[in-house]
Amino acid sequence: MKFSKLIVALVILLNIVFTVVVLSIFKNTGVEPSTLIAAFFGFTTAELWALAFIKRGETKYGEDDCDDN
Repeated sequence: MKFSKLIVALVILLNIVFTVVVLSIFKNTGVEPSTLIAAFFGFTTAELWALAFIKRGETKYGEDDCDDN
């Protein structure tokens, strides 16, 4: 449980840092890296969804049942 909370906090922190960096790059260059933005937020969203499905499986089937697979 502590590990998943750490991952969620880390993803939120990385999203904030990434947003600040991209905004500063956009301010300085005037070019928006739209592909990089989509890829980064797609990756972090997929990570959070995967973590949610793992947590749901542990809650639904019990933690011991998930380890047998």
